[in-house]
Amino acid sequence: MKYLIVGLGNIGPEYANTRHNIGFMVLDHLAQKHDATFETGRHAFVTEIKTKGRTFTLVKPTTYMNLSGKAVQHWLSTLKIPASQMLVITDDLAIPFGKLRMRSKGSAGGHNGLKHIEETLGNNEYPRLRFGVEANFPKGRQVDYVLSPFSADEQIDLPGLIEKTGEMAISFGAIGIERTMNFYNTK
Repeated sequence: MKYLIVGLGNIGPEYANTRHNIGFMVLDHLAQKHDATFETGRHAFVTEIKTKGRTFTLVKPTTYMNLSGKAVQHWLSTLKIPASQMLVITDDLAIPFGKLRMRSKGSAGGHNGLKHIEETLGNNEYPRLRFGVEANFPKGRQVDYVLSPFSADEQIDLPGLIEKTGEMAISFGAIGIERTMNFYNTK
């Protein structure tokens, strides 16, 4: 069985380790854990890992967040993977920091990366894993907030949360979305 795990973020050193790049951070963690190296592919940095009898293609779009759908559509088509076997990992302002929420489908919730994926695929029927970054910013400062690094307090918990997010992504392929949601979403 083949799965596509897409971590949303923006390329470039100025975006590294920012809240909006949590998808990239999780995929970097998974690649490192499985001794995989990202290579430049069409619209994305791509690598493949094999674990639990499954093959996971990890994709970090190089199109910038607002055009993430281009990379998603290309890799789904190229690898002949149905959207139901793709998991998109993204930040979410509506969820408290430290909370992780997997869903089989849903709205973009104002997230531009998810909006573009939805527009490109023509629906919102694809699994996603939202990493809570909390809306802890003054009115009108949302962009500055998501493009800033995690706070010193958040950085204490970040490695464990990245590890757990990676576990959820692998579990999605290994035991399915329903069982993964039942196990992780309640914790």
